Amino acid sequence: MTKRIEFQFRLIGVLLLVTLSLSCRSESQKIAEVSKPGELFKDSLIVPTTVGSSADNNREQLSVNIRYPFLQEPHNLSATVQRIKPPEQFTRVELAEGSFAEWLRFLPLYPEGHKVHLYNGTLKSNQMIHEAVLKIDVGNRDLQQCADAVMRLRAEYLYSLGKFDEIHFNFTSGDRVGFEDWSKGRKPRVVGNKVIFTDFSIGVDTSYKNFRTYMNRIFNYAGTASLSKELQRVELSDIQAGDVFIQGGFPGHAVIVIDVAQNEEGLKCFLLAQSYMPAQEIHILKNPNDPNLSPWYTTDFGNDLMTPEWGFKASDLKRFVE
Repeated sequence: MTKRIEFQFRLIGVLLLVTLSLSCRSESQKIAEVSKPGELFKDSLIVPTTVGSSADNNREQLSVNIRYPFLQEPHNLSATVQRIKPPEQFTRVELAEGSFAEWLRFLPLYPEGHKVHLYNGTLKSNQMIHEAVLKIDVGNRDLQQCADAVMRLRAEYLYSLGKFDEIHFNFTSGDRVGFEDWSKGRKPRVVGNKVIFTDFSIGVDTSYKNFRTYMNRIFNYAGTASLSKELQRVELSDIQAGDVFIQGGFPGHAVIVIDVAQNEEGLKCFLLAQSYMPAQEIHILKNPNDPNLSPWYTTDFGNDLMTPEWGFKASDLKRFVE
């Protein structure tokens, strides 16, 4: 009788452990599906360190917890876009806390001298055109090219804030594909020349892994032709970080404004970043027109903006619609 009672107690103990294990696994899955990035990516913070001076609008500490879900470890302020000093007589413009422009200014950079790699790990043939390389992966497929890199940065920013409903892009067909619908199981299927959407599923998956799967689908079926139609044209005098010089086409090209500075006379200068063909690490471009100003460009370039691998018009400047 005593042995039977002992056995029953042991059996109950085993069942409790199994139940607890299943409960923990279920809770872990639930967190991965619905938690906001701020809770998910505890190691994706930029670690504040004192750099530069407040007179140059270099941040000595972050006003908000800016997060970069793609980071595998904390990163120092001294190794971000703001390490690139503006030209003499220019000062970085002040930015709104939590804005896309602020998020771009603190994007992490690889150490100086880092070379641009393609998606397959090989080196880009021309290593003379970049000033720095953003510390963000390019993926292992030939997908994240020019417009794709712009969309990736915009989507990463919105994802970091948990604004899933604002993450959406149009396929070249014109069909709008949003991450919020995607996370709920409503996904696009391309059948011939038509896009058909599946029905919503019961669960919700807003995990970073699912977000990246969504972005790869976007990269497959969107590009400069579709993105240029989504953006709103802005005047060059109103340029700000997050704006895009874009020419839609097959092929077309797009470069994103990463940061902006201004002098006392009101003249603005800016940094540009791009990916290219084939898919490659996003890099900040040098200015081939003025080595003394490089890597900055000024807004007094006239009608033609010449970057190392593409020429744009002043009228090609556009902005994401809030």
